[in-house]
Amino acid sequence: MNIELTRFRVLPGKISVVNEWLDFLNSNMPAVLETLEGEKMYVETIFSETLDGVDYLYWYSIQGEGGIAVQGSAHEIDKVHLQYWKQCIDPDFAPQELAPRVVMIPERVQHSMA
Repeated sequence: MNIELTRFRVLPGKISVVNEWLDFLNSNMPAVLETLEGEKMYVETIFSETLDGVDYLYWYSIQGEGGIAVQGSAHEIDKVHLQYWKQCIDPDFAPQELAPRVVMIPERVQHSMA
């Protein structure tokens, strides 16, 4: 099981496109959830934050081993998702990986994810 929390910087002036992107994902949740199966993605959550006038998105995920990468997905929803990514995420900002220090997932929940 892989647990990640990563921060990405949004390109300046793209927050309205980010809002459109997140609305798109929320409005198409059944299709989004379908894509998670092939990725072996058990939990995926996107958070947003503005610090000193700069917008960031954070991805929190719990993923099983051996899932396909979103870039390899044949799902149309993932193709649109990646187009938004290219429009909004700053490629010059190195993603900030936050390290898990304590993982509190009951064993019964871990077994249900496997």
